[in-house]
Amino acid sequence: MADVSLKSVGKTYENASANTIEGLNLEIQSGEFVVLVGPSGCGKSTTLRMIAGLEELSDGEIWIGARRVDELEPRERDIAMVFQNYALYPHMTVAQNMSFGLRLSGMDKTEIRRRVEDAAKVLDISGLLKRRPKQLSGGQRQRVAMGRAMVRDPAVFLFDEPLSNLDAQLRGQMRAEIRRLHKRLKATTIYVTHDQVEAMTLADRVVVLNKGKIEQQGTPQELYERPAARFVASFIGSPTMNFLPAEVVGEGRTLMLKVGTALVPVPSHKIDAVSPYIGRKVELGLRPEHFLADGAPDLTASVEMAELLGPTTLVHFTVAGTACSAMLPPELAVAEGEPQPLRIASDRMSLFDPDSGYAL
Repeated sequence: MADVSLKSVGKTYENASANTIEGLNLEIQSGEFVVLVGPSGCGKSTTLRMIAGLEELSDGEIWIGARRVDELEPRERDIAMVFQNYALYPHMTVAQNMSFGLRLSGMDKTEIRRRVEDAAKVLDISGLLKRRPKQLSGGQRQRVAMGRAMVRDPAVFLFDEPLSNLDAQLRGQMRAEIRRLHKRLKATTIYVTHDQVEAMTLADRVVVLNKGKIEQQGTPQELYERPAARFVASFIGSPTMNFLPAEVVGEGRTLMLKVGTALVPVPSHKIDAVSPYIGRKVELGLRPEHFLADGAPDLTASVEMAELLGPTTLVHFTVAGTACSAMLPPELAVAEGEPQPLRIASDRMSLFDPDSGYAL
């Protein structure tokens, strides 16, 4: 295990209109599981490839432990990478694929066999060691790719969207496998995905990237409950956060948000941040579970569609002309085309400056 440090890392491509990565600073602690997440083109895979040595830096430094590695070859960096497409040799058996790098390094055959057998046992693929990749399922191939990384006993594991080729059910199973593996190995892990569900379920810390810069980083719960910007709020969470235009009205310590014709009280812990916006517009952010069907309603929603999802009902509706969604109890009789009274959990609201997009 080792710390990983990115210091003012930049990457610029010729003919690019802007830097792909600009001044990226990131500290990853030994044994930490960090997930880089963001939309396509945000720079997350480029960042991972620079750590691996598959992309050259335009600026900055990368350190793994006490060594600066950005001028070293990939094989000299003490990292192991698991790719999206598995990258297995079709003519080799599982055991041969897993041991390939060790054999190239000239390691003793007995030690190679021990490492392969130990990794296979941990990954529950001991019975597959004599098979070839074409005889394996997608999930089994991914386990082999992970085993090939494990046997090297690297300082840092790098995962580049490893589950994107799997179906939804298998992705869920493999997420659990990867998390259990990390807890067992306690290895420094950097994982790239565009899937925020993977980020939320796997990470000790999530780093949200946007246009080559870090928008916010923190635990999954911190990002979910206290997004620092509208971009983070919209990207983290499924279904996504609802955003409603609102006007701040009132005076002193008694402030309200006017949403359409509804008036919603500003919680006490938001008063100081909202006071400068009296008489001005803000953007109200509400998670789908922050609309409630009990108590005195704050507003009446016009229900357009209700989707029963088993433990909850996802209700699509409009408020003040804005499309929204709410997670309501399945036993609630929600009728499409009918009005639905809703209460807002005002203590859970997020508020954003409509111009900058940053949280108040």
